[in-house]
Amino acid sequence: MSELKSILKDLVLRGGKKEKKTEEEYFLDYYNKYKSKNEVDESSYTKIPRFYFKVPTKEEVLPHRLREDARAMFIQTRSKQWLDNSELETLWLLLDKHHSPPTSGDEQMINYENFCKVAKLAGPKCKSYLSPVVFAKLQQDDVFGRVSIMSLFNYVMRKVWLHQTRIGLSLYDDAGHGFLCESDLENYIQDLIPTLLQLDGLEKSFHSFYVCTAVRKFLFFLDPLRTGKVRIQDILACSFLDDLLQLRDKELSKDKQKSNWFSATSALRVYGQYLNLDKNQNGMLSKEELAGYGTGTLTKVFLERVFQECLTYDGEMDYKTYLDFVLALENQHEPQSLHYLFRILDIKNQGYLDTFCLNYFFREIQEQMSQYKQNAVSFQDVKDEMFDMIKPVDPTKITLQDLLNSGQGETLVSILIDLNGFWTYENREAMVAETTESSADV
Repeated sequence: MSELKSILKDLVLRGGKKEKKTEEEYFLDYYNKYKSKNEVDESSYTKIPRFYFKVPTKEEVLPHRLREDARAMFIQTRSKQWLDNSELETLWLLLDKHHSPPTSGDEQMINYENFCKVAKLAGPKCKSYLSPVVFAKLQQDDVFGRVSIMSLFNYVMRKVWLHQTRIGLSLYDDAGHGFLCESDLENYIQDLIPTLLQLDGLEKSFHSFYVCTAVRKFLFFLDPLRTGKVRIQDILACSFLDDLLQLRDKELSKDKQKSNWFSATSALRVYGQYLNLDKNQNGMLSKEELAGYGTGTLTKVFLERVFQECLTYDGEMDYKTYLDFVLALENQHEPQSLHYLFRILDIKNQGYLDTFCLNYFFREIQEQMSQYKQNAVSFQDVKDEMFDMIKPVDPTKITLQDLLNSGQGETLVSILIDLNGFWTYENREAMVAETTESSADV
């Protein structure tokens, strides 16, 4: 009863007087009381070291310049840690002096005891190159437990080259993030051209097209998700730089030049094809012009899809997009090429190819066969063969992973997009028999 009286009294007082506190103020009072009861000692937070530093922008002149100078000093310090030419010569002389007889054929060998002696005499710089782990990895079942001096020296040379190249590439990574964007790669290759003896005869007017052709291979194979950047680590791990620097050899054979994407012969071939396809000479390719690519047997449906999925300008393809197209078709066995082609074949963007997708592309093959007055082939038979060939996890659909796992992705794609590819597949047994007969005659 007393509680009821106090509540009524409070209501009367509130009705008679203007309420001093707002709802927000009442809330803050209760919140502060609650917080004071549950307060935690936050003094330890000030002792945690800072682990993230935002990269300064170019507008922040002083921090940006400071960071650039610090990176330059770091790279310079790191470059001094690797062996130079004179030190490599000294190492070779030490290995030659401490080789362990008998020789294995014409090859000198070294045992572990002498290996350790060389490691001490070679100095501190060679310590990481001449470790026990390296010796164990270079073992080749020698009966005396030795390793080849040439194999060991080649290993050291390769490591030194990788470190030097890593530093060289880092100079083009202004932000220091560990990757190069398209413009960084273009600058790197542009600066590299004067050192490539095989490109001496290349006209300067063609240099920009050469750089574009070379950079496209790096981006196509090392950046399949099209992020616009390539990790320096991936550049070093692949063989592209080896192919590129192979052009320093002035006596490189014509066969190697032909198979090397970065050679002047290869670059001129690709650019020449592009110019030949460009009938109206506007610097771009239409669907009708691209239809003349290769043997001219690519299906219209496939070309239509290429122009739907790839970057075009007013319905026409530029040179960069054309280079992606060429790289995909010339390297259909590579995962990146299959990724490119699968995206085009997946007309419904559903992540797999079903019977509808396969039939959609194969109908064009059937129409081309009838135009050339060839016997019609049943889609049902070809469909069963394709599924048997790929052996997908789900028997009703073929995913990109199924194509990669099967090792037959290149064959399936060529059946669907190219009459010549389908004809080759269809007559594979006769072609094998012809090859066998010609080999026997020889």
